Amino acid sequence: MRILHTADWHFGRTLEGRSRMAEQEAFVDELVEIVKKEQIDIILVAGDVFDSVNPPAAAEQLFYESLARLSDKGRRPVAVISGNHDHPDRISAARTLMCAHNIFLFGRPQAAVCQIDVPSCGETMMLAPLAYPSESRLAELLSSDCKETTMRNRYDDRIRDLLAAMAASFTVETVNVAMSHLYVAGGRTSDSERPIEVGGAYTVAAESLPKAAQYVALGHLHRPQDVKRAKTAARYSGSPLAYSFSEAGQAKSVTVVDVHPGGAAKVAEIPLAAGKPLIRWKATEGLAQVYRWCEEGRDRSSWIDLEIYVTESLTMEEIDRLRKLHPGFVHIRPVLPNRAEEMMEMSREPLSLEEMFHRFYERQTGGQTPDEELVRLFLELAAEEEKEGEGE
Repeated sequence: MRILHTADWHFGRTLEGRSRMAEQEAFVDELVEIVKKEQIDIILVAGDVFDSVNPPAAAEQLFYESLARLSDKGRRPVAVISGNHDHPDRISAARTLMCAHNIFLFGRPQAAVCQIDVPSCGETMMLAPLAYPSESRLAELLSSDCKETTMRNRYDDRIRDLLAAMAASFTVETVNVAMSHLYVAGGRTSDSERPIEVGGAYTVAAESLPKAAQYVALGHLHRPQDVKRAKTAARYSGSPLAYSFSEAGQAKSVTVVDVHPGGAAKVAEIPLAAGKPLIRWKATEGLAQVYRWCEEGRDRSSWIDLEIYVTESLTMEEIDRLRKLHPGFVHIRPVLPNRAEEMMEMSREPLSLEEMFHRFYERQTGGQTPDEELVRLFLELAAEEEKEGEGE
């Protein structure tokens, strides 16, 4: 059986207001070609197909068109689970209709295994599809103790038990695969994974992934990577596009897995070419250096995060000229001499959220110090925002 594993499409996502729809459509075109060329038997999509619980209509249309093209009129099974960005009920709403076309949609986490017959290879997959298992979606209070360590241990226990219960249905005659959207401890993150469980309570130990599975297909982390310390082959396929400048320079890919009943999984990475690269420019020589790069056509088809060192603030005319010279400028950040020194100082020491707020406030107000009530309010709002992210 030849499996293609992908995740974190984030259809509907923008880059500072700039549409990525054309790039996402190009990714789907490329994915369809890979599926044909590599003679893929079944496709697994490990969550976050959308970027929000209420995606734009164009994003939903692209999603359903993608499923139709990939399934090839039901000849190729496709299984999709919801991620933290997806609304679980929106993902599973068309489940009954889709099943008739060999497309399997899983919105909410349940301890049920899905048996999928794969006609192109004459084999059967037993799939343990654990959709994003937050405490709210599990509809369980895992612990009344608010301590993060206690919560993390209880959460890890619950996810391990769920996966083990599903793995009990695996057989020696089937290809046995688990799929989920979660954070496994030790994974390398980027800014575009919103702060939900990374480093927090919703963390699962690599050893908790089911050993009985021949492969574990994971979603959530945008950097393609294997899961170290797992008792079986486990991997994040990564996102198909770079969604934040923290992903600048990352190679994007999908994962292809060859596996037969009772055998070990052979995992390969297929690189993707679709999507504009996200590039950082650091112009230490000022405007003249940026003009020269633009005239040379440097990174013409990329999104650019520009940090430009200047002796005085840029005028609106200079900023407008830069944007006309290169349509890919997303951020244009002037760095003045005193600001450069401050940035160097900040880079030398880790700062808490409260310390960062103090420095930001002082910089914006010309040296004034925020009062304690304002700091408290800011920290409360930041905590509420993170908690809302956990519930998405």
